[in-house]
Amino acid sequence: MSSLAPATTATPLFNAAEYLVDRHIREGRGARTAVLAAGRTLTYRDLADEVHRVAGGLRLLGLRPEERVLFCMADDVELLTGILAAMYVGAIAVPVSTMLTGPELGKVLADSRARIFCASSEFAAAAAPAVAAAPEVVDVVFDGTGDIEVAAGVAVHRWKDLVGGEPVATAYGTWVDSPALWLYTSGTTGTPKAAMHRHGSIRDVAEYYGRGVLDIAPSDRCFSVAKLFFAYGIGNSCFFPLSVGATTVLERARPTTAVIAERIRTARPTLFFAVPTFYASLLGSDLPDDTFATVRQGVSAGEALPSALFERFRDRFGVEVLDGIGSTEALHIFLSNRPRQVHPGSSGVPVPGYQVQLRDDNGVVLDAVGDSGTLFLKGSSVASGYWCRAETTRQVFQGEWLCTGDAYLRNDDGTYSCLGRSGDMLKAGGIWVSPAEVEERLLQHPDIAEAVVVAAPDKSGLDKPVACVVAHAGRSVDAEELIAWCRDGLAAFKRPRAMVAMVELPKTATGKIRRNVLRERVAGVLTGSTEVT
Repeated sequence: MSSLAPATTATPLFNAAEYLVDRHIREGRGARTAVLAAGRTLTYRDLADEVHRVAGGLRLLGLRPEERVLFCMADDVELLTGILAAMYVGAIAVPVSTMLTGPELGKVLADSRARIFCASSEFAAAAAPAVAAAPEVVDVVFDGTGDIEVAAGVAVHRWKDLVGGEPVATAYGTWVDSPALWLYTSGTTGTPKAAMHRHGSIRDVAEYYGRGVLDIAPSDRCFSVAKLFFAYGIGNSCFFPLSVGATTVLERARPTTAVIAERIRTARPTLFFAVPTFYASLLGSDLPDDTFATVRQGVSAGEALPSALFERFRDRFGVEVLDGIGSTEALHIFLSNRPRQVHPGSSGVPVPGYQVQLRDDNGVVLDAVGDSGTLFLKGSSVASGYWCRAETTRQVFQGEWLCTGDAYLRNDDGTYSCLGRSGDMLKAGGIWVSPAEVEERLLQHPDIAEAVVVAAPDKSGLDKPVACVVAHAGRSVDAEELIAWCRDGLAAFKRPRAMVAMVELPKTATGKIRRNVLRERVAGVLTGSTEVT
């Protein structure tokens, strides 16, 4: 099996999908288990065959190098092979959140200019309006038996037909800097935008974090609660295990404690990845204390892991959890604790391959113990920019440095602790939430005159969205109705966890909302520790 198509330039060739799949066949690891899915087990030889067949199907649909393929799919063999196949033929894989509503998905699909849209049948309800909002789409591929009504000129295909043609057995001759993957994020501003990643970045994060921190080996089995459409999830379930010939455990269903516990029981993973909110859910469950007996290391990212959660999980389940911070723009974790060297309540120290700086509001670098400022990052896995967002790209990608937008403190032992966002963005369950987006939805309700969304800690110490609202004259605030209103119009994780009715919102002399005052006022609303004042 030849590895790459011939080059037409002196630039060295590198294709991330060939590195993750075909390389293992050439080096004699074809019989090793690559994928454990709910209904299938694939060796590396099986995985290579599947990727080659999907690549052939995508080519038959007319996919060309550097064109986008958008995936709104459940974590299963189809999504994994689809992402790898798109990169294999030199195209750009764009996995997106399966939690988006139809209109939200339509905006992303249209923005990507993708001509091919792949969806799991359980997301058909969102796929139909999304395709209607994206005139560039000409082919829709379903992985099951779901139906979809599409406009004239849009062809609907089944995944089984996609893989039935002539396989592509040679990877396209991409370079290290060729585009491979787009991941949509709202992390630095409120509007979704695609962070553009290179083929070389995929190898970088596998080397930096997978080997450099986790010391991942072929004997490991990786199981991630975070799905493949997250930067965190695609590293955990694709880049890390496949980079060393290890095994990835895929779970198609929505993650619940029962679903995850059963998957752990049957698949016996050695590396377990989740976000703090899910670790809190596991602690609140009645799972047996030996549930994680096969897990040698836990990992947490997405938001800061409170030290109390770390200690409770370790003491009950016997698993040490490494907290770290990553971002969509960096592709994975760049600050992390180390095995048996955890500083609870911190994000640890820079991962090998990265440098960090703290800067004040004037851009001056702060390097003394106890300093706090905005965190900047330097490393080769950082995205090349945002798709069609020139001004935002200039603000966030500053020369060799990425402005993360996170406020951090330098501790006396060299670790770094998160102080929150430098701006107004917040996270819910490790996923970015734009307050402006939720506020816009609330203001569409006929009873609401003003709305501001801020973060408040829940009983586990994790930040969640809370809405402060002012009703129109003669109207009242129905908290349950408003939360349902948000859930109906937005992805469920964006909904406020509480509604706080106010007579007026605190403002500056120039009329700007004093969000810091609101955060103080609602700080105890989710824990019941204080009343709103």
